[in-house]
Amino acid sequence: MAHQAHSYHMVDPSPWPLFGATAALLMTSGLTMWFHYNSPYLLILGMLTTTLVMLQWWRDIVREGTFQGHHTPTVQKGLRYGMILFITSEVFFFLGFFWAFFHSSLAPTPELGGQWPPTGIKPLNPLEVPLLNTAILLASGITVTWAHHSITEADRKQAIQALTLTILLGLYFTALQAMEYHEASFSIADGVYGSTFFVATGFHGLHVIIGSSFLLVCLFRLIKFHFTPNHHFGFEAAAWYWHFVDVVWLFLYMTIYWWGS
Repeated sequence: MAHQAHSYHMVDPSPWPLFGATAALLMTSGLTMWFHYNSPYLLILGMLTTTLVMLQWWRDIVREGTFQGHHTPTVQKGLRYGMILFITSEVFFFLGFFWAFFHSSLAPTPELGGQWPPTGIKPLNPLEVPLLNTAILLASGITVTWAHHSITEADRKQAIQALTLTILLGLYFTALQAMEYHEASFSIADGVYGSTFFVATGFHGLHVIIGSSFLLVCLFRLIKFHFTPNHHFGFEAAAWYWHFVDVVWLFLYMTIYWWGS
């Protein structure tokens, strides 16, 4: 390779964007087939191909950044901006759900009995499982910060312990949320209360699962010695994302669970 006079990474041609787009088409078409014709096969194929593309694309990025040294400070700066913009887009994604919730709850229509929660809805007690879940996510925010400090101080053993604990707390949160969904006295079909509650908390739950997966990948990378005290942006991105998920929960808890009940 000829010597380059700049610090940018000119990425080699890759099949993954094309394969990724094809996999996404399979998955969305599969969802349509599943919803309309109760046939899950195309969806399963789409999810499988999407997973394969993700694994191989991210493997290539890990190789480029960790082993080939392409992730110079300039490239890392670009990755940081990218993650910040992505999280910003996620903020607006959730803003839409909060908007829908407040639009309906601040001026309940006669159809809802002129009150909030609507007539016939028995909301979940915010001082039971939701409060425990709040404590769990706040604790996980502390453990992920502990993991970060351990990485910057080259204390690999503590970093592994703290990150493992963070992932376990994330899984515990998900299990409690699933249990609460199972025991709730209302469903997503119960008017605007049911739809705003389950869409907002459900998407948050999905983000917890994604965040836990992100941190789990970081744990594998940590065990394989991929992170150094001054080169660990993959972990930092996961930690930022986790903090975002944590903050969204605090807003969900204060508005939908506590004020809204």
